[in-house]
Amino acid sequence: MDPFAVHIQARITASAARRLRRGHLWIYAGEWEDEPADAEAAIVRVVDPSRNVLGYAFYSRRSQIRLRLFSRDAQPPTPEFFRSRVIRSINRRRALINPASACRLIFGEGDLLPGIIVDRYGDYLVLQTLSSSTDALKSLLVDILKEAAEPKGILERNDVKVRQLEGLEEVRGVLWGDVPEEVEIVEDGIRFLVDLQRGQKTGFFLDQSRNRIAARDYACGAALDCFTNTGAFALHFAPRCESVIAVDISADSLAVARRNCALNGFGNVDFVEGNVFDFLRELENEGQKFDIVCLDPPAFAKNRKALAGARSGYKEINLRALKLLKPEGILVTSSCSYHMPETDFYDLIGEAARDCHRFIQVLERRGQSVDHPVLAGMPETHYLKCFILRAL
Repeated sequence: MDPFAVHIQARITASAARRLRRGHLWIYAGEWEDEPADAEAAIVRVVDPSRNVLGYAFYSRRSQIRLRLFSRDAQPPTPEFFRSRVIRSINRRRALINPASACRLIFGEGDLLPGIIVDRYGDYLVLQTLSSSTDALKSLLVDILKEAAEPKGILERNDVKVRQLEGLEEVRGVLWGDVPEEVEIVEDGIRFLVDLQRGQKTGFFLDQSRNRIAARDYACGAALDCFTNTGAFALHFAPRCESVIAVDISADSLAVARRNCALNGFGNVDFVEGNVFDFLRELENEGQKFDIVCLDPPAFAKNRKALAGARSGYKEINLRALKLLKPEGILVTSSCSYHMPETDFYDLIGEAARDCHRFIQVLERRGQSVDHPVLAGMPETHYLKCFILRAL
């Protein structure tokens, strides 16, 4: 089916229409006056109860998120519409692109291209099409990216569970050109090997890039990096610290971290395989103290039902980290759970500080890097919270 053959109209409820007009992009199951009859339609015209045209959206009948608005235009989209949208997204990042750099070129809803992720690692692109509708545009996207970004190869990393909600299979493979299994990137002078085929997300946690560089300015003495993954925060700390301990539960990630450490010639980083919660207790029992501690855990709250347990987990690791800090020590702490608002995350850090009888100064409030822009009106695009704190 031609995804641009728009002949289906979706009439949504008044409350859903108000949400779209306030800047949100999603319409959920049940928010209909009339749902499209054609389950295979990729793009539909969206209208309010009075049949005023609100724009055009990607349609996913199998998902709880039925519609993802991408245009408020009265005219239906064309291939040229998406070509222009992709090029504008890439042009916003021109200052971040160089042969050794890595950055996100398209950030889904944040760039008004919901369900589409494109990351650049040097000369190579990694593409994710996370909804049934954007999957139907995959060949068009590849053609546009070949022209607009001039890569040597494009890899598909659609091996993510969210596609199951769309009735899509998990797939991974080269879509065009040649793509090596591993590339080397440089982040503000620190070299990293990136496993494009099997690494987390599309290979690397690009959203923390600016936070790693900012946190490095506070690093000194003895450092502890928790949930280190492939060593990103730890290796930024290493040139400024006497010693760094970096812990993660994944042996595979630590193997890459050790290679990254050797690549940079650092000899002061000790990588430890283990459960962070248990390891923090052991360090406290041993009486160890650190000048800087970094907490960059995976999302503890994958959904709202998990929020109570996530809150407990975040509070525990922050409490234990604060206990390990020397007077005037620095805590770098993050949450990538968008179900937990920044205010709630900040409050629980404050609770942890009170419980261990520490005062904390807020040095920096940070979020995801600039290549992951937050779309006003859509709080789901503001998922990463990062605080740099001083413990007194």
